[in-house]
Amino acid sequence: MSETTVPAVTAASAAVSSRGRRARVALRGLQVLLALFFAIPSAVPKLIAHSSAAEIFDAMGWGGTGMYAVGVLELAGAIGLLVPVLQSAAATGLAALMVGAFITQVTVFEGENAATPLVLLVPLALIAWTRRNHNTDLLRFLRRQG
Repeated sequence: MSETTVPAVTAASAAVSSRGRRARVALRGLQVLLALFFAIPSAVPKLIAHSSAAEIFDAMGWGGTGMYAVGVLELAGAIGLLVPVLQSAAATGLAALMVGAFITQVTVFEGENAATPLVLLVPLALIAWTRRNHNTDLLRFLRRQG
């Protein structure tokens, strides 16, 4: 081997490492943005029983109980997106919530705003998949507690 192959390998691995770091930072930024979205404009109106949220849940027939339950789930998911060991589980839970929101939008509200849960489902699935190795850490922690 010549001396010129060693720097090329080092440069290539540095480029891959830099790309990987940028991807991790971008994914973390996406998690923060989603956490802010699920906490502030989504969960807070439900938890404070804002009239806009109350009207929607009354129209669905879920009333205040359903509204508060969904608000708590959204807030818990938002917090979970920011806790490393909970990231994948939180993204999976929020994705399931978005599937339910899509079904509700289609069946109760005749498709009005049905695209919103689908748009949110894509990054949530990405986070759940890429952070799936944290599920092992979470299971290990839960087994120690039990």
